[in-house]
Amino acid sequence: MTMSTDLSPDTPASTRWKCRVAYDGTSFSGWQSQTDRNAVQDHLERRLAELFQTEVRLHGSGRTDAGVHARGQVFHVDAVWRHGPERLLAALRGGLPPTIQVQRAEVVDTAFHARFSATGKIYHYSLQHGDWADPFTHAYTWSIPRPLDVAAMRTAASVLVGRHDFRAFSAFGGEERESTVRTLSRLDLIEDGPRLRIEAEAEGFLYKMVRSLVGALVYAGQGKLTPARIQELLVARERTAEVETAPPQGLCLMQVHYPAPWNR
Repeated sequence: MTMSTDLSPDTPASTRWKCRVAYDGTSFSGWQSQTDRNAVQDHLERRLAELFQTEVRLHGSGRTDAGVHARGQVFHVDAVWRHGPERLLAALRGGLPPTIQVQRAEVVDTAFHARFSATGKIYHYSLQHGDWADPFTHAYTWSIPRPLDVAAMRTAASVLVGRHDFRAFSAFGGEERESTVRTLSRLDLIEDGPRLRIEAEAEGFLYKMVRSLVGALVYAGQGKLTPARIQELLVARERTAEVETAPPQGLCLMQVHYPAPWNR
């Protein structure tokens, strides 16, 4: 497999572009295209259609819900563009809402797929406990007025790390779809005074899985959920009210991993 960061006269008429995009999800209807045409994908496709002078369909590494943010979302699109990546970036930055910014664009071979080539993802979730987040961070933070037992949360996190069936920690509705088994390689809690960042890394995540994991950890920190009960929920593979879905504003997709030579 080969990659190039510029185009030559021999470049095929249609080129596959891999792009990394960051966005503040507060005012958007999530990542995936919606009927209201206010998803991040909708805004990107409209701008790309203007630049490429044709309708385009981009493919993301996965979807984020309404209100969820991203620093490292990845998408690919096939299109004709003969001016190189820097010109494409400049054109995109000039025609998108200021809360969406394409940060990198590169030509890749057609074997690359933003979703199916991904080998892992990292999400961060921001909490503030024992106090309310200040006016400059509240839009990106879940504020919990009472202090949490962080040691208990770490113990609960250790139960969740590893390869498990995470059906009980997703919004899986019970219908037969993809496998709900995932390998959660990391679920770390990073303290900074009253601020708490939960870092989750896995080969892939189920629908609302990260927010469900965070909700379970918060309940553990409030004494409502024990590590033993978390283990029972994993084994039972049944979603219950014991697992809360954390609100979206604290969640951010930080990075998507790909095999070499695409992991840049």
